[in-house]
Amino acid sequence: MPSFDIVSKTEMPDVDNALANMTREMSQRYDFKGSNSKIERNEGVIVIHADDDLKLKQMHELLQGHLAKRGIEPGVIDYQAVEKAAGQSVRQNVLLRQGIDKELAKRIVKEVKGSKMKVQVAIQGDELRVTGKKRDDLQEVIQFVKDLKIEQPLQFENFRD
Repeated sequence: MPSFDIVSKTEMPDVDNALANMTREMSQRYDFKGSNSKIERNEGVIVIHADDDLKLKQMHELLQGHLAKRGIEPGVIDYQAVEKAAGQSVRQNVLLRQGIDKELAKRIVKEVKGSKMKVQVAIQGDELRVTGKKRDDLQEVIQFVKDLKIEQPLQFENFRD
């Protein structure tokens, strides 16, 4: 019985390379000379330290640009609340979305079942398994899920006949 998995993964080495390129660019830019702005990654969280809100906004643009150059979609970035640090400096945590959370998984299952396609969708941890009798049905589901306009990037892998 044909099946495939719907997952949401981010390659961390690509994120590390994007952050290294961003740090290199910040060290060469005139507007960042003499500032204490920096960016670092701990597991699935990027921490941005900036001198003020303007530099924070510039760092957001740099981050999105460098991630896009590495093929990482902007939907994986989840900005948290900005925290005040010493003086005018600010700190912000940026979560990198990994896996499909329960609410999104339930929404996708509900939408696919509501479309009356002849497939079964099962939630398996942080991914979805779609099975059907025909390969064409599965390809139809892939197109349907892509058309849902979900902000978080999804990958379709492990396609088996």
